[in-house]
Amino acid sequence: VELILEPIAAAIGAGLPTGEPVASMVLDIGGGTSETAVISYGDPIVADSVRVAGDKFDAAIVSYLRKKYGVLIGERTAEDVKLQIGSAYPLEELGSVSMEVRGRSAADGQPKNITVTAEDVREALLVPLKAVFESVHRVLERTPPELSADILDRGIMLTGGGSMLRGMEELIEEKTGINTMTADDPMKVVAIGTGEYVEFMGDRKGI
Repeated sequence: VELILEPIAAAIGAGLPTGEPVASMVLDIGGGTSETAVISYGDPIVADSVRVAGDKFDAAIVSYLRKKYGVLIGERTAEDVKLQIGSAYPLEELGSVSMEVRGRSAADGQPKNITVTAEDVREALLVPLKAVFESVHRVLERTPPELSADILDRGIMLTGGGSMLRGMEELIEEKTGINTMTADDPMKVVAIGTGEYVEFMGDRKGI
């Protein structure tokens, strides 16, 4: 049995040169956790994990709409709102976008429709997103100076389903000043990287 850290699997799946003497930085935002790591020579040099990711994004939307509009919605509806009009950063194309959301009044339990704006969703996500980019900052602060130069040159790679939230690249770039990009197939890179790692270990052991 071989154990592999999720950020390393994500980096391999995203095509980063994890085994080379250069530093690669990955932010993997899954459903339950967000994991950030700086990887070099196949090992995590610095890593940080927070239990804030896609599920907490949905829960934050549920909580926000209850407080602001007095309406109860399920996490499934919250995810629909996130996918349709959610963003981590103010984007021009979402400036005046809104959608009708059906829920239940917290006051009398009756069905109630409300109009939710993109700004509402962005405000709802402020707290969980703050936890994510603070984790990124902690990793950057603990990264050895000689590897920081590599990260400035190569940027930060986003992976995981949570990285598909609109404006995530722009938010991380603004908070860190480092070029940020999203993997081609962010939801599958961990699985792809794990498979490639298994093949690599099999070749090395002659399996």
